[in-house]
Amino acid sequence: MAAVHCRGKTHTFINIPVLSRRRDTVSAILVVEDEEPIQELIKEYLSPLKVDIYQARSGEEGVTLYRELMDKGTRPDLVVMDLKLPGIDGVKTTRRIMEIDSDANIYGFTAYFGTEWSKELREAGAKGVIARPVGFEGFRDIVDRILKGEEI
Repeated sequence: MAAVHCRGKTHTFINIPVLSRRRDTVSAILVVEDEEPIQELIKEYLSPLKVDIYQARSGEEGVTLYRELMDKGTRPDLVVMDLKLPGIDGVKTTRRIMEIDSDANIYGFTAYFGTEWSKELREAGAKGVIARPVGFEGFRDIVDRILKGEEI
């Protein structure tokens, strides 16, 4: 287990192994999130990591964009998945992306951390679920560790 301290609170996470990722090139991150303010905050907080961020506002758009990126030879190093999405939810979106790429590196970033719904996301193929209360600075630190191939 790992503890992350953010804004005076301690958040505990289970160690989750991830595949080693190269950092000699710019990493590609697909963010599947329907709320524009959250999309913009994610983009702002991840910008210091020197990553290319691709944004999808629905599950269907996320699946389509993942496929398009793969077709162009740009396999996302990380997919950040919300659970509550218009159309198909994050669980179904994760399943569909896993059908395209069984090695997809998907992590939930949701307020529904610790629920049955987040458990279903893991069962669908997500490597883990990051609790939204960790805040965006804590989120950036976790994403950086994932991209470096560290356990979180």
